[in-house]
Amino acid sequence: MQTAVTKRGQTVIPAPIRKRYHIQEGDRLVWLDDGQTIRVVPVPADPIRALRGSGRGERLVERLLANRREDRKRES
Repeated sequence: MQTAVTKRGQTVIPAPIRKRYHIQEGDRLVWLDDGQTIRVVPVPADPIRALRGSGRGERLVERLLANRREDRKRES
């Protein structure tokens, strides 16, 4: 998909992308520039709520404890 940039620096987000990512009027976007590519990331209205449950099933406590054991070994 391609869009054009206006004289004022504006562009249109194609409808299929707006629908897929639930982007609506008034939503915020973050532009990330790594020097070679530009990424546009939608920012949820409530970022904390958007992350709720995202770590489920990841066994985070076990990973944390394993990392702490490794740190202790390196410090000894």
